[in-house]
Amino acid sequence: MPELLLEILSEEIPAGLQEKGAAELKRLTADGLKAEALEFDDIKAFATPRRLVVAVDGLPETQPDVHSERKGPGINAPDQAIQGFLKSVGRTRDQVEERETPKGVVLYVSETTPGRPTAEVLADVLASAIGDVSWAKSMHWADNTFRWVRPLHGILAVFHGKPLNFALDLGDAKITATDTTSGHRFMAPDAVAVTGFDDYREQLKSAYVVLDAGERRQIIRDGAEALAKDAGLGLRVDEKLISEIAGLVEWPVALMGTIDDAFMDLPPEVLATSMAKHQRYLALENSDGTLAAHFIVVANIEATDGGAAIVAGNERVLRARLADAKFFWDQDRKTPLAAYAPRLGDIAFHRKLGTLDQKVDRVQALAVEIAGFIDGADKDQVRSAARLAKADLVTGMVGEFPGLQGLVGRYYALDDGESPAGADAIRDQYSPKGPDDACPSAPVSVALCLADRIDTLVGFWAMDEKPTGSKDPFALRRAALGVIRLVVENQLRLPLGKVFDTASRSLPENVRGNWTSDVGQSLMTFFADRLKVHLKERGVRHDLIAAVLALTAEDDLVRLLARVDALAEFLGSGDGGDLLVAYRRAANIVRIEEKKDSTEYRDQADSALFRESQEGALSTALDQARASLAKYITAENFGDAMAALAKLRSPVDAFFDAVTVNDDDPALRANRLRFLSQITSTLEQVADFSKIEG
Repeated sequence: MPELLLEILSEEIPAGLQEKGAAELKRLTADGLKAEALEFDDIKAFATPRRLVVAVDGLPETQPDVHSERKGPGINAPDQAIQGFLKSVGRTRDQVEERETPKGVVLYVSETTPGRPTAEVLADVLASAIGDVSWAKSMHWADNTFRWVRPLHGILAVFHGKPLNFALDLGDAKITATDTTSGHRFMAPDAVAVTGFDDYREQLKSAYVVLDAGERRQIIRDGAEALAKDAGLGLRVDEKLISEIAGLVEWPVALMGTIDDAFMDLPPEVLATSMAKHQRYLALENSDGTLAAHFIVVANIEATDGGAAIVAGNERVLRARLADAKFFWDQDRKTPLAAYAPRLGDIAFHRKLGTLDQKVDRVQALAVEIAGFIDGADKDQVRSAARLAKADLVTGMVGEFPGLQGLVGRYYALDDGESPAGADAIRDQYSPKGPDDACPSAPVSVALCLADRIDTLVGFWAMDEKPTGSKDPFALRRAALGVIRLVVENQLRLPLGKVFDTASRSLPENVRGNWTSDVGQSLMTFFADRLKVHLKERGVRHDLIAAVLALTAEDDLVRLLARVDALAEFLGSGDGGDLLVAYRRAANIVRIEEKKDSTEYRDQADSALFRESQEGALSTALDQARASLAKYITAENFGDAMAALAKLRSPVDAFFDAVTVNDDDPALRANRLRFLSQITSTLEQVADFSKIEG
């Protein structure tokens, strides 16, 4: 069946925008085809630095015919109505059909509109699709009003082996579609004529353009690994960087360069960052995992000299970049890290929360308090690490390499004789940065990480600057998730409510007065919501968290999760499921009868009014359960607490089978309603079962 091929040739598209642009062009093209009733078998999209491509297979040669019918008035309708209908459809009386219906004979018009040739329809579809692609940043050029991510050079549009009669209006000019494109900008710039996608793909490859980004990534990886192997080295695989490089080249050629020995005493992170972030080089490593004195640069051309000039040029650029790094490295270390800390007083953290130096004071005091809840956290090491944590922000190295904040501080701290645990805490203070980032586990690091985040959260809550909707300019949601992960993954018994109050006492006076118990509870509610998001990935039901929180206002996350896990296991059992049903039945009956009677049945049931043996048996079981629950919950033995609840299943079932709650005797009825309240209140010692869904 016929095939459509569209290529938009332009100046170089930023690597980070190519995949999204191709995907959107594909979606818009597919939507346009479907809107025109043009079904197809398959649609693919591709992107290179200079082109976006869409290939559609299995299109029809014409649109399907459209058959329509229109019902008119009955044949005995007034002549005015009949004439109005005939005029609206552009027919005479003898050109319309008479059709028998349950309401009599009526006039009908049947019409078939032939489908247009697909080639004609495609011009409108493609013009609309190209114009509707949205870019994070776009531009117009010359005197044109049309906007695109980069200036367009040409459009290739071929349908069923022939060029489409199609032109894209740019405003003051037009680009007419053809069946030709051009290959590699330098190695094969001449025009290339194509007839279809397979021909196009092969012609491009012959013209030094690899169309598929996945294929370019594989070529880069294979070429780099081969060069590394020949040199007795290994490739440090960075998939994200490889993908970025694949968006910079149409014909990837891997070459190996050398790092001057004079720079190899720099921290490996400095070398790797300079190569990856600034130059897009791939790092190599020795057999022991250390960074090798070589790198891989990916060229976009097959040089006649085998790449010698390209390598030399890149070595020269890297040498200049690393010379700057070495200068800052040497200069920074002439001054102890502690001497940089006072300069933080010149940096504002927030206009209401003071300078970064004042934040360090608060974090230091809070970190020492938190250390008391963490086994193995040396308070002196925590105090020292907190004081030095932000000092590297004013060093020359971090000014040159902002992404190395914390890491640079660790090296400088070790150089000054700081303890390894304290130096590691300086490095770890920003972790975890996201859900996939490793969570610190070293005691000193955990104390510092928690204090930094909690100080920020408490400060912004006291100022009533909370996240709203999708807006979270200060990344407070991420900070809360970081606290949750640090507490949960390290199994810390940390009373968050108490820690929040402690943090609030160190806030500036103009903010401290805003902190109230309601503000603290608002922050705990925020944490509860973040906890639900975090645990959703573990498959933990949010309603179980709500059921436990509604009962206890728990601020010990480890204890909270122990209760939730025990509750989940209990409800997954037959006893738990049946008791949940019984709870709802009892709660519903009491709610309905209380509303009807305008009273509450919350008092203890009177055993003297028991008339059935099942009442006495259930009363005994409830007494035993309440006693066991109090003991087990105090001991935080939540598994046994759930087991105690499970013993209620049989007496509860027996009660509902044998006892009529709404007895004719008002005294018996009221006593039994109070008894049902006892069932619900006993179950609610472990969770608010009304919050549980399903």
